Amino acid sequence: MRAVRFDHYGDVDVLVVRHADDPVAAPGRVVVKVRAAAANPGDIYVREGLAEEAWALRARLSGKDSDLPKWSMDFPAAQGQDVAGEIVSVGDGIDAWQVGDEVLGWSEERVAQAEMAALPAGHLVRKPTRMSWEVAGSMCVAPMAGLAGAEAVAPRAGETVVVSGAAGAVGAVAAQLARRIGAEVIGLASEPNHAWLREHGITPVTYGDGQADRIRAAAGGRIDAFIDTFGEGYVDLAHELGVPAERVNTAVDFQAAIDGRARIAGTNDAGGAAALQRLVDLVAGGELEIPIAATYPLAEVRDAYRRLAGRHTHGRIVLIP
Repeated sequence: MRAVRFDHYGDVDVLVVRHADDPVAAPGRVVVKVRAAAANPGDIYVREGLAEEAWALRARLSGKDSDLPKWSMDFPAAQGQDVAGEIVSVGDGIDAWQVGDEVLGWSEERVAQAEMAALPAGHLVRKPTRMSWEVAGSMCVAPMAGLAGAEAVAPRAGETVVVSGAAGAVGAVAAQLARRIGAEVIGLASEPNHAWLREHGITPVTYGDGQADRIRAAAGGRIDAFIDTFGEGYVDLAHELGVPAERVNTAVDFQAAIDGRARIAGTNDAGGAAALQRLVDLVAGGELEIPIAATYPLAEVRDAYRRLAGRHTHGRIVLIP
């Protein structure tokens, strides 16, 4: 099979697509022919060798480091967590899946960006027939982080919630889920994304200088909760707006969580396959949209990550083997 690999830490140029051994369905695992595999910002941190410190901080905060996927790599390293495809082989001890089943899920070993991937059977849910492969291959890391962030701040009907990066992969989900509960949602985003936010009942506010005043004007009163999906000072903004630390969640600012200024619920806190199934059901029922910013063939993996690194995409970037 062809698979994304890198032989040492570095920038996007270390990524290559080369031939690798086909995976084998060991007991408790299935092999999936990959049809789509989304790119995630965490892949960049891992590939650049910047993730180990973040992993240590996350483990310190969670108190359950043995339950978290390691972010250090053995080389040559593979890449990718989100995955969707068709089962082509089933290991011993599995009754829930059979060859030909269409599934989606995640790889803690980060082997999804390949033509085939071996995955634990418990990391998969069934793909709805009408769900596109691009969406199916984007359902785990960012949407689960959005779900965890929304649940961490516990929005209620009639409250006002602010979401930074509200048109991004995590923020778009968090904002929609908070709005679905009945909260008034203010989404920080660039102006090209304002129309999409309005279509989903979210009040758009342009980020940047003066954003605190613009948020206050849009809120017209108290701001109850803040979901930060971007980092770079948004926890401080939440406190400037009067939001208490227990109603602030950040997906990326580990230090703010250590300092007690925010919570830091993310993908690994969402609830595993059961939570993923909840999100899949919402998408299948037309109650949640997973925007797709762009798709790239596997051979153009470097271009995909160059675009992702710009941090201004609306939705997911997906690799198609």
